[in-house]
Amino acid sequence: MESARKTQKTQKTYDHIVVGAGSAGCVIARRLVDAGRSVLLIEAGGPDDNPAIHDPGRMWELWTSPEDYAYLTEPQQHADGTRVFWPRGRVLGGTSAINAMIYVRGHRSDYDDWATRHGATGWSHDEVLPYFKRSEDFEDGPSHHHGSGGPMPVTRNHAPNPVSLAFVEACEQYGIPHNDDCNGEEILGVNLLHLNIRDGKRVSAWTAFVQPVLDSPLLTVLTGSPVARVLVEGGSARGVEVIEDGRLTAIRCSGDVVLSGGTIGSAQLLLLSGIGPADELRSLGIDTVIDLPGVGANLHDHALAPVVYESARPVPPGTANKIEAQYFAKTDPSLAAPDLQPVMSHVPLPVVGQEVPAEGHGYTIAPGTIRTLSRGRLWLRSADPTQAPALDPRYFAEPDDLRAMVTAVRQVREIGDQKALAHWRAREVAPGPAVVTDDEIASYVKRNLASYHHQVGTCRMGTGPGSVVDPRLRVHGVPGLRVADASVMPVVPSGNTHAPTVMIGERCADFLLEKDPSGAQSLVTPSFIDSH
Repeated sequence: MESARKTQKTQKTYDHIVVGAGSAGCVIARRLVDAGRSVLLIEAGGPDDNPAIHDPGRMWELWTSPEDYAYLTEPQQHADGTRVFWPRGRVLGGTSAINAMIYVRGHRSDYDDWATRHGATGWSHDEVLPYFKRSEDFEDGPSHHHGSGGPMPVTRNHAPNPVSLAFVEACEQYGIPHNDDCNGEEILGVNLLHLNIRDGKRVSAWTAFVQPVLDSPLLTVLTGSPVARVLVEGGSARGVEVIEDGRLTAIRCSGDVVLSGGTIGSAQLLLLSGIGPADELRSLGIDTVIDLPGVGANLHDHALAPVVYESARPVPPGTANKIEAQYFAKTDPSLAAPDLQPVMSHVPLPVVGQEVPAEGHGYTIAPGTIRTLSRGRLWLRSADPTQAPALDPRYFAEPDDLRAMVTAVRQVREIGDQKALAHWRAREVAPGPAVVTDDEIASYVKRNLASYHHQVGTCRMGTGPGSVVDPRLRVHGVPGLRVADASVMPVVPSGNTHAPTVMIGERCADFLLEKDPSGAQSLVTPSFIDSH
């Protein structure tokens, strides 16, 4: 990393600057370098030298560590004022260096809806499937749904925890079908997770995509240098201003600047750069470049709550990650895609105001809802780029979201009572036998609301008044600037967000490498854009 700093100080000009070495940024940097473009990849965090990053069993040690932004939401109005913890990676690899290493793409209708209902033309399932496959090295080999030989391994858990296997069997006894591949033809059913783990070690976006080309003279990596703003000169993005050793340094590129700072980081940086709701920017003393009201809006997430059991016998430690199994189900058969994704952990998760068993003496089935209707927003507290923005996803603002969680808790408790788990189950610790009615369950959920860590949407892709980037990921009204990460998702997919974010990085790289004879910066010129 020291050589990267020396290169930067020579004021070298790059073909592209990519801000954020996470799930999308690492992909973009790799594909551009492979194509012969020079790239500066900037990461606010440091190197991935914490041993816990590489040991899948130590993943939760990383939360609140120096590698974690450790955000907290605003008190949630519809969840009894609960503030929800949002870990986000501040390290090479981004959140892919601190997540649960789960590889899930979502339901095909998620992407078809992006294309047909949300203005994301070209992002239907059949159009994005090749990009999922391009990244993938699936251990079963190539097929219509899977790729092999890509940089990112997708592996199976060949030594699952016995309580995880009992959970899978309990789901089947309850009536949920077994599905060996939720990333194949059908997503519904119960399965052991597909993982980004190889030879017992985490494979982050950094280790998969960038590490193999670190010696390339076309690649410069700058760590420990947060970006303060995008340099917009003559109406176009020309580079960025980084904070290095307490000073601001301008770095320029001849091609596009790509923001891949994640759902929080990319929206925050646009706002700091004068791209966002003009009235809010003006109140903070930030000069408005483009009035884009959608920046920071459309924030939403998947919700979880723990159902915790004391075990009747010792639960052995896992050999993979802390979450080994899941199922997808619908609360309403008429739904196009599942709205539930409960997960199984062989570790007891914490419960507010209640003692839970120590690790090795309990387990958790965590109900999770994935068809989120509630929408919130992100906004700046000040013009200081080092201050975290305010985060308000407005969990349960739509009552159907809470009703789905109550249904999920009831379903999970019935699965937990199945015969397959009988020789593991001593008792249900939480919510506990006193929590019975829908209102009691809802109250428990609100107090113990947790995030699935699938925040999306703050730089929504599309062509309407609320959109921020067009379907080629170009920021409306700012030539030379793109956003590529989970923030561009109009709606969160049915499942975990790492795999879809990698796919977005693959697509962005292709957009950057395509010649556009028109030189147009947007597929349309939205009438709602005002320049200042």
